[in-house]
Amino acid sequence: MSASSASPSVLMGMCNPLLDISAEVPMDVLEKYNVTPGSACLADEKQLKVYDDLINNHKVQYIAGGAGQNTIRVCQWMLQEPKAAAFVGSVGKDQTGQTLRAQAEKDDVAVHYHEDDQAPTGTCACLIYKHERALITNLAAANNYKFAHLQREDIASVVNNAKFFYITGFFLTVSPDSIQHVAKHALENNKVFTMNLSAPFISQFFSEPLMAAMPYVDILFGNESEAEAFAQKMGYEDTSAQAVAEKIAALPKHGSRPRVAVITQGPKCTVIATEGKTFTVDVPPVAQDSIVDVNGAGDAFVGGFLSQLIKGKDLETCAKAGHYAASVILKVSGTVLSGKPEFQA
Repeated sequence: MSASSASPSVLMGMCNPLLDISAEVPMDVLEKYNVTPGSACLADEKQLKVYDDLINNHKVQYIAGGAGQNTIRVCQWMLQEPKAAAFVGSVGKDQTGQTLRAQAEKDDVAVHYHEDDQAPTGTCACLIYKHERALITNLAAANNYKFAHLQREDIASVVNNAKFFYITGFFLTVSPDSIQHVAKHALENNKVFTMNLSAPFISQFFSEPLMAAMPYVDILFGNESEAEAFAQKMGYEDTSAQAVAEKIAALPKHGSRPRVAVITQGPKCTVIATEGKTFTVDVPPVAQDSIVDVNGAGDAFVGGFLSQLIKGKDLETCAKAGHYAASVILKVSGTVLSGKPEFQA
């Protein structure tokens, strides 16, 4: 079924579509490229060699990725309704871009890529060490998203029809104007606008566009390391997940809808703060020997969470759905989806 023949997508996501080049590597490879387990960064000139290094010297797996696209694919899988979720981002006019499109469409996502003719489709090196991963991203075409694409009649209709929006912090490095446009649309039309801190470097180096978007954010997601980086940038004394969630929830906000801050902590409880109240949701244990790859688990959590938010469920149920989706992805290499979800609200 094509996107045009399906019902309008209720959720629209925006981020950087990437081809993940994933491989298990020894610690010295991480050291060679000056990264640590659990980190994410944009590739500098020296790190650009990592892609050929992985392909030539390690057993690699190619996976359709990009944090936001992963989340949208997982949410679509959880909803099991054709084209319920749409995705917008920029790819190159190349075979890799076509592969990414095919993968997302196979998962029944309504794909609306901007195609850039100046750069190849972006790639992300996923260096896996003891189930942890370090991500080195070369945005390439993903960095060339044009605001004009969002203003095209067909893409504007996607925005107009959506009721929920999800944009990653990574997109702050690409098109803050696009984020502001969607955020203002959501506010003016009483729609739900959600974002993710995405990586520590976003708060550290892109705090200006992040804080410009923050007043529009209805739900902000992050993990404990991202929350700590945000706290340090903001000068908060207490950098614990609970304290940061409470601070984020209380930041100035447009509109009448209270902000929700959701901070995950891996296998430890998820912290949720809103309207001056904070509560936690326990994470069901996942057997260590069943964990294949933690890459994408955080993206999956958000996808699961959003699937139940769209259905009008309470925040605790949303978090439980997020934990379920994350547990599914922990047991496979990359964000690979199969079968049907077994989550029961």
